[in-house]
Amino acid sequence: MSLENLTPALGSTHSKKRVGRGQGSGTGKTAAKGHKGQRARAGFSIKRGFEGGQQPLQRRLPKVGFNSRVVKPYAINVDKNREILELEEITIDSIKSIHKMTTKIKRVKLIGSEAKALVAKIKDDNVTVSGN
Repeated sequence: MSLENLTPALGSTHSKKRVGRGQGSGTGKTAAKGHKGQRARAGFSIKRGFEGGQQPLQRRLPKVGFNSRVVKPYAINVDKNREILELEEITIDSIKSIHKMTTKIKRVKLIGSEAKALVAKIKDDNVTVSGN
């Protein structure tokens, strides 16, 4: 492969504009920075997303995209769902056979005044009782 193919066509590029090189250049004196002001000073830089004191867009929009790795348990009130009290062994599968819930649920927490009486019946580590 020859270098001729990689160079730009003749006349298609321009040399970089050199600022601050005398009045005749068109960008002399203030070097295309205007008069005074923060932006005209040496060492001026601006933060990414700065909007002149207005609340930046990235702070105006709500946060999105966080998924917690902690799996929150699905709470079932034993006082309202009496059928759970009548089970011999309490596991996730036995609760799913009685109580209508999605297949995605991996942990269950039993709540209510009579929930502590069920601790002995629980045979699954994914089923807990409130106050434990």
